[in-house]
Amino acid sequence: MNFDGGVPFDPGFVQHISAIIPNIEYAYGNLNKYKNFGQKKMQFKMLFPKLEGLINNYIGFYAGCILWAVAVKTLKDKPFTGNFCCGGEYNEEETLGEVNFLTGYLNHLPKDVKYYIGSDYKISDDDLRILNAYRDFLKINKGFVKVEKTDDLLLPDCVKKVDDTKAIFDKIEEVIETGRLFELKEIIIPILKA
Repeated sequence: MNFDGGVPFDPGFVQHISAIIPNIEYAYGNLNKYKNFGQKKMQFKMLFPKLEGLINNYIGFYAGCILWAVAVKTLKDKPFTGNFCCGGEYNEEETLGEVNFLTGYLNHLPKDVKYYIGSDYKISDDDLRILNAYRDFLKINKGFVKVEKTDDLLLPDCVKKVDDTKAIFDKIEEVIETGRLFELKEIIIPILKA
């Protein structure tokens, strides 16, 4: 990656995600069109792998945002390009709305899986750690409204300092090509404090 012209605020993650709240609401809206419980069960069974994929990729996106911050902090005072949040007004409720929605949904999902599919489902503790770290990351940076340079970016206390970020840069470059953002989840876990 070349940073001579500045550091992109998004290295290319956004092209691989779609808005999670409307997608989940749309899925449940379709599910609720069925009156017959048998049809609902069948529909949820078909829908569940897609929901899982969406969730995993989204949590991978959150992991990637933190990893990107960890990596670019080592570039020392480079200007960001494409930070559309910069200069805006910080609204904590709006900023945390998506991550709070996803956290709430993940806490509810095991009940739906039990109800519609009849099996047990447990949310990964690692996924919850990533969500909590991302929430802290958003809060500490106040929605990135004042983040103009890499030195302005703050890392939450739950994220360990990393000196050698080559592996992070390499993996980010790889997932930007493949779109498999969920692979970033395994990279961030050793960087998060227990």
